[in-house]
Amino acid sequence: MTTNAYLSFLAIGVALVLVDGQIIYRSGRRYLENSYGDPAAGASMTRLVTVLFHLATLGVLALISTIDMGGSDLPGVVGRIGVLLLILALAHAITLGALARIRGEQEVEAVVQRGPRPRVEAEQQGTTVTPVPTQDPRYPTASPSLENRSPYTAQ
Repeated sequence: MTTNAYLSFLAIGVALVLVDGQIIYRSGRRYLENSYGDPAAGASMTRLVTVLFHLATLGVLALISTIDMGGSDLPGVVGRIGVLLLILALAHAITLGALARIRGEQEVEAVVQRGPRPRVEAEQQGTTVTPVPTQDPRYPTASPSLENRSPYTAQ
């Protein structure tokens, strides 16, 4: 592999890693800001995960660049880019899994600390709230046998 082919592979690889990292950072920041009470905390956690993504994928890029794929310059570069894209897809999926796990843990922690969200707060955030049926026998839950009964008739 000539120097020009090697440098072009590295340039294309670094560009792919940086673009994918920016997509993860921007989307992940919005994703985690909803679960954290403080938007700055969600942004910092996303930044940490994104830095880990960049370091790992750039390290893999450096390792792939040293592997001999055979063939002339163009097939070698295309083969390396193909391997890099597959590894980027795997790294992207692992990073999304990490962000989802972080969000899930933060939502559980928020519910434990402050209890379930009040109805008004949930409606302001645009989520739908379904009432939980009560278990009190004086207020039976809706069932097909009770739908047509008048509330004023004796039980």
